[in-house]
Amino acid sequence: MTEAVLRTAPLDRTRVLQWLQAYGVYVGVALLLVVNIVITPYFLSAENFRTQAVQVAPVIIVAIGMALVIGTEGIDLSVGAVMALAASVTALYLGYGLLPALLVVAVFAAAIGLANGALVALVGVQPIVATLALMVGGRGLALVLLPQLEDLRNPGLASLGSGAVLGVPYLILVAAALALLAAFVVRRTTFGRQLLAIGDSRPAAQLAGLPVRRVLIIVYVLCALLAAVAGVLATARLQASDPTSLGNLMELSAITAVVVGGTPLTGGRVNIAGTVAGAVLIQLLTATLIKHDLPPSWTQIAQAIVIVCAVYAARGRGKR
Repeated sequence: MTEAVLRTAPLDRTRVLQWLQAYGVYVGVALLLVVNIVITPYFLSAENFRTQAVQVAPVIIVAIGMALVIGTEGIDLSVGAVMALAASVTALYLGYGLLPALLVVAVFAAAIGLANGALVALVGVQPIVATLALMVGGRGLALVLLPQLEDLRNPGLASLGSGAVLGVPYLILVAAALALLAAFVVRRTTFGRQLLAIGDSRPAAQLAGLPVRRVLIIVYVLCALLAAVAGVLATARLQASDPTSLGNLMELSAITAVVVGGTPLTGGRVNIAGTVAGAVLIQLLTATLIKHDLPPSWTQIAQAIVIVCAVYAARGRGKR
């Protein structure tokens, strides 16, 4: 009897760990919802849900791009700087019209992503080093272009930040559409399978004749473009361009959402639904602490605890 118990105990622990790895983030979101319903006044109001969704939308967009990069066993620390750069460029070129300004933002973001991808795929620089350089340089360029906060008054930009369809803000619709598109790309396209194969084993992918360098460059360009989208949407919502603070620590929030959502840092897997849930979890946790008058330092401590728990649960998850 004792031997049987000893044999099943590790098996049960393994099953529990696997279950937590697969569904823990959704359980966390559900628990936070229940806790807030009980202890937070007016939490169930439509206005509160709208506010929370609008605030988390840019994080979801950035986290989607981060998930793609991490799926290749990479990392991108420059996403916050790209958001700040997008804000600066939007303010500088908005006088020519919203569409020209957005096109210029896309060019700047693509250039940052291309530089990241080239350093990683062609030069062989470690992703954390390559993107760290662009993180510092991109933020510096944003501040050179626009050293201070600037109020923006443009009807098109205002509509983008505050407009809605059937009561659903554009920010939420854009984030949802990009999440669905990313999930489709990862699961149903050749590019998605190549991305996962590279993250699973880059040498094996090269031996199999996959276009490793091209896929890596595209992934980093996509990540930068998504960060630029988030930067423009955040700027539109605030109706102001503030490169000094916009995007600060966004790379950490995005990485947290990706890891908590079930995408391993070792690459080879991408969980878009989990990434979205991870971003929602972090937003709910932050909002809960703020609504109960706890200082921002407690939010950072709580996020650190979540990251440690997620990394601990991810032990042995590895690649596909």
